[in-house]
Amino acid sequence: MSKSFCMMSTTTETTNQLEVLQARYEAQEQEIAELKKQVNLLPEQLRLARHRQFGKSSERTTDNQIRLDLVFNEAEVEAQPEAEEPTFEAVTYQRRKKQPGQRDAMLADLPVEQIESRLPEEERICPCCGEVMDEAGVEIRREHVQQPYACRTCDKHGTETPMVKAQMQRPPIPGSLAFASMLAYVIDKKYLDGLPLYRLEEQFARQGLRLTRQTLANWVVLGATRWLDLIYHLLHEELLQRRYLHADETTLQVLHEPGRPAEATSYMWLYRSGQDGPPIVLFDYQETRAKEHPKRFLEGFKGYLHVDGYSGYNEIPDVKLVGCCAHARRKFHEAHTALPAEERKKPTAVRIALEYCNRLFKIERALKDATPEERHAERQRLIRPVLDEFLAWLEEQSEQVLPKSALGQAVSYCLNQWAEADGIPRGRASGAGQQSERALHQAVCDWPEELPVREHATGREGQRHRVQPGGDSQGERLGPVPVPGVSVRTAAQHPD
Repeated sequence: MSKSFCMMSTTTETTNQLEVLQARYEAQEQEIAELKKQVNLLPEQLRLARHRQFGKSSERTTDNQIRLDLVFNEAEVEAQPEAEEPTFEAVTYQRRKKQPGQRDAMLADLPVEQIESRLPEEERICPCCGEVMDEAGVEIRREHVQQPYACRTCDKHGTETPMVKAQMQRPPIPGSLAFASMLAYVIDKKYLDGLPLYRLEEQFARQGLRLTRQTLANWVVLGATRWLDLIYHLLHEELLQRRYLHADETTLQVLHEPGRPAEATSYMWLYRSGQDGPPIVLFDYQETRAKEHPKRFLEGFKGYLHVDGYSGYNEIPDVKLVGCCAHARRKFHEAHTALPAEERKKPTAVRIALEYCNRLFKIERALKDATPEERHAERQRLIRPVLDEFLAWLEEQSEQVLPKSALGQAVSYCLNQWAEADGIPRGRASGAGQQSERALHQAVCDWPEELPVREHATGREGQRHRVQPGGDSQGERLGPVPVPGVSVRTAAQHPD
């Protein structure tokens, strides 16, 4: 009896040990399989990282790029509000001419344009006697000639009447040499052509005009705060009245923000109008990527908003989100880049996905000049079948690919954004957001492809400068500077 009991006990213990060993074996096998998956992803991630750093991409520009550290930093770093503004000597026949100084020598060889401010004849009538008033001398202010008028008839009768003067053009910055066209030229060269202020200083010096970069920086800052900010708010009001908008955002670094470390990440948001009116491009600088920022900026907007997959846009009320085919294609393009070189020419799943995207873009290009009504009808006829076929393929691939692989992430992105992407076939909504990204390339930055902040390649390709404005106030102050220029240039390219 005892012997039988011992055998049963031993058998039970052996069975338990086998179960423990089997469970441990299965757990180890599962862990090994998971580790193998991770190891298999490493070469893919390494190839993609190397390509991003050193390789060429059709979605990244390298020519004529702007140093954002100069674009943002320079104006505020160089600005010196206490610096004396160069002034012209006011010369009249009533006082002795001053000895020529440094400014006179600087301006001596420059051509002088005489702008006369004269009253029309109907405004020269004397308010006392009704006779026509005659010229009573000349008042010269800088290059402007202001003509006062007096009534000779009243003078003959001893009647005192006030002199009348024509209104003169007022400078945009009181007490400054920066007349409107000069100020516009400096801002245009700096922000739209990416010309640093020190180069502008050298350019003016070659032409015989010595303006320090501190003076130019003061002009830029004052021009933004006194004038462009007004235009910015008017454009903002107009933007909110549109029916279709594009939105995007990118990171940038501000060096000197109160209470924040230099390595802290800030954001530049872009908002662009669609094809339902003259183009408007606006930027909004913020310290964070919080959802409150687009919600606040777009308060009052009711229409279609073309965005990427950022969830912060989901909180905007009264707005219908529209997905971006360009962002979706970019995910598959990255997955294709991550493949080994010998695999890229084979008919892989990535190539199939890119072909679906290319078919959509080909249809869109063919409908470029169509009316909204025609575009809507053709999209339903041509794009809808492609989208349905693409969706079925994505759902099939989602069960086969590794979720953490580049292809798996691209498939997941498309499926997560399908509700918005499925809303693309409308008459005025655009299927891709390159317009907003192109505006970012043109204005503030050239943000690596997802959203441009202009990176400047120095030395060998791949070594690039980070975007580093010099202060929080600079981000807020200079944020509006490029906006009117971008909007005006975009409107000039699309006058209709």
